[in-house]
Amino acid sequence: MHQRLPTPTPIIDLPLPEFLTELLAGLGLTWTQVTIALLATLGSAYVRGLAGFGMAILLVPVLALALPPVESVVVANFLSLFIGLTEIRRLVRGAERSAFHLSGLVLLLTPLGLFALAATGPDIARLVIALIALSAFAAILLPRRRALHHGPLVTGGVGVVSGLMTGYAGMPGPPVVPYYVGRDIPRETAKASMMLVFTVAGLAGLLSASVLGIMEMRHPLLAAALFPMVLLGNWLGAKASGKVSDPLWRSVVGLVLGGAAVAALIRLF
Repeated sequence: MHQRLPTPTPIIDLPLPEFLTELLAGLGLTWTQVTIALLATLGSAYVRGLAGFGMAILLVPVLALALPPVESVVVANFLSLFIGLTEIRRLVRGAERSAFHLSGLVLLLTPLGLFALAATGPDIARLVIALIALSAFAAILLPRRRALHHGPLVTGGVGVVSGLMTGYAGMPGPPVVPYYVGRDIPRETAKASMMLVFTVAGLAGLLSASVLGIMEMRHPLLAAALFPMVLLGNWLGAKASGKVSDPLWRSVVGLVLGGAAVAALIRLF
């Protein structure tokens, strides 16, 4: 049976009305932790709406500053599934066929990654999550290349790595993003394909967490409390999409992602 990791002690506790104090205590959180979670959720959802990816990559490292890594991954999976389901018809229609192949592999491999996370100490898990974020930072900033042909071997490798990363870090994006963004395909096709894979990854992570006994009642409650920020951030990002140049949004995502990874590394010390 999985033993829940202790919640990190916040730096600052702000005074709150009694009913809010009781609500947060019921979730096992402080106001400082909730503030970090709300800001991280809004910013990462904005990037998702703008670029079609980046929510989990940005959210998990920052959320892990306020919550144990296991809980950060589970909450991020809930949020990815929630927002994906609101757009599922559009994603299925617009996605490339490869997205369905990747999704199947993610479903199969996610339990192994989550099992490894449950068996890892919190400091090591935060370090690995930060390194994954740094790898995504490097991948996102790579220059766009001409059309590439991805055969079964490449597609299979991307699916396997994405499934393991979904379970361990709640981040299916680092291998999936270069797979689509690095090719000269329509932007909307790339976005729909990535979003579909990330939605399935969220479902896979939750199913695995439930089977492994990691999921707790407070996880969907916290995700439900954060979901309005996801809707707001995603809407704002989608509204800005098309008005921002490709180099600019790559730079913004890279800077935020790098900051999140550095913050996760600092938390170790």
